[in-house]
Order: sequence, then C-alpha cells, then structure tokens
Amino acid sequence: MRKLAQTFSIAATALFLAASPTFAADTAAALKALDPDDDGTIDMKEALAGAKKVFKTVNTDDDKTLEADELEGMLDAKGLDMADPDDDDSLDWKEYRALVKAKFKAANPDDDGTIDLKELESPAGQELMKLIYK
Repeated sequence: MRKLAQTFSIAATALFLAASPTFAADTAAALKALDPDDDGTIDMKEALAGAKKVFKTVNTDDDKTLEADELEGMLDAKGLDMADPDDDDSLDWKEYRALVKAKFKAANPDDDGTIDLKELESPAGQELMKLIYK
C-alpha cells in the first residue's frame, strides 16, 4: 500500500511539474497578446479590448448576448446569475463589461490599475483571463 501511495505521489508531482511550464507559457502568451504597448502589464483599456474580442468570438449565434452555453468554461451558472442583474439568463456587452471590470479589480490587489504577470497567474487573474483572452 505504501508503494502505491508513493507511486501516486510521484505521478502527481510529475504531472504538476509537467503542466507548470505550459501554464506559465500560456499566461505569458496571454499577457503579450493583451499588451500592445508592451509595458509588461494589462491596463483596463487593454483588458476591455481583449474582452470585446472574446465577446464577439464566443457569441456564436450573433445575438448580441452570451448565454450559458457560450460562456461554458468561462463562467459557471452561479457566476452568470451574479453577473446578470436583469435576470434574462444572458449577458449583454454592458453586463459582460461590468463583470470584466470586477474581475480586473479582484486580480489587481495592489490597486495600481495594471495587471502584471504575477497577478495574471493568480487565481483571480486566471478568472479574468478566461473573460479577456482566447
């Protein structure tokens, strides 16, 4: 039994280490793509530009709103409910923009108005990235 536990522990560690460079590369690639002024950070204007592209990309039925199926992997049912003040089970651009602004604020604990790589790699930063980068 102990040998089996060791095997699982080694496998889990290897999986974590193998996934980490990819995670870092994906986050670094997102930062680079979202940072046209190349200052190493994402400001609100850049985040909203990314959000606008994502909104258009995932709005597959082109109805100007995002429903749960279009937000899959980006926002769960509880998140949709919280971001949907008019309770129509969808997010229009205004609601999506407000959500992005809230996620940006959560990912910016130093409140300097920019998201750097470290902040983007945080759990809050990853939540923001889901909404602004595809």
